[in-house]
Amino acid sequence: MISGTTRLIAHLGYPTESFKAPLIYNPYFETSGIDAIVVPMGCKPEDYPPFLKVLFRLSNIHGALVTMPHKVTTMSLLDTISTNAKVAGSCNAIRLGSSGELIGDMFDGDGFVRGLLRKGRKVAGTDVLIAGAGGVGSAIAASLAAAGVRRIALHDGNMIALSGLHERLNTYYPDTQVTAGSADPSGFDIVVNATPLGMRQDDPLPVDVSRLSPDTFVGEVVMKTEITPFLAAARARGCAFQVGTDMLFEQIPAYLEFFGFPTTTAEELRKIASL
Repeated sequence: MISGTTRLIAHLGYPTESFKAPLIYNPYFETSGIDAIVVPMGCKPEDYPPFLKVLFRLSNIHGALVTMPHKVTTMSLLDTISTNAKVAGSCNAIRLGSSGELIGDMFDGDGFVRGLLRKGRKVAGTDVLIAGAGGVGSAIAASLAAAGVRRIALHDGNMIALSGLHERLNTYYPDTQVTAGSADPSGFDIVVNATPLGMRQDDPLPVDVSRLSPDTFVGEVVMKTEITPFLAAARARGCAFQVGTDMLFEQIPAYLEFFGFPTTTAEELRKIASL
């Protein structure tokens, strides 16, 4: 039940038809007795900067989830930005600080890394290949660097995105070896598809799967299909893997902690979600 004491979490993006977060957060809030609600708010790009400032003047606003196309724009509208968001170059969560300042963070990558750790995978000291240096690839790279991986190899046909992420990783995580270029997956402990390849069944695979070792752990970000062609091919090679929706469910506990709410597990969220 929404009341005058309910804390508002805005879900900001455009368009809103594909939003999944309210179908996960709101059942959790209800079953946990938390007086909060996530509300989708469709805001066009040209209206977003002034709207965000007005939104956070509401007396019952608690925070915001940010999705496309506003993740990058949000960066210039904040007072405090986490290292993860700086490396990613984008932000997907905002909360009010004690003095009314806007504090931003990025949790896409944390969701990916939490999934690996909960599966018992070693992350610190490993060598990682990330195919895709866009928003989600940048976020995953930031969280992997924060988790202590030894080396990150980046691959992307967009040289501007590739060089930008390379530079940001070197700036904020100088102890992590960062290379850019080849998509050859041989010799890596973890290989991540952070591209849209796999949204369609006729998409090419993001890496040459024939060069994957069965010992390599493979991660996917595409959520449209649980077992994408890439994951199916990696599974056939004997690789352990993580599906795209794991990143979504695993990052929500991090969001809850960021907003100061009681946290939970990805398993519990999957049980109660209304997807």
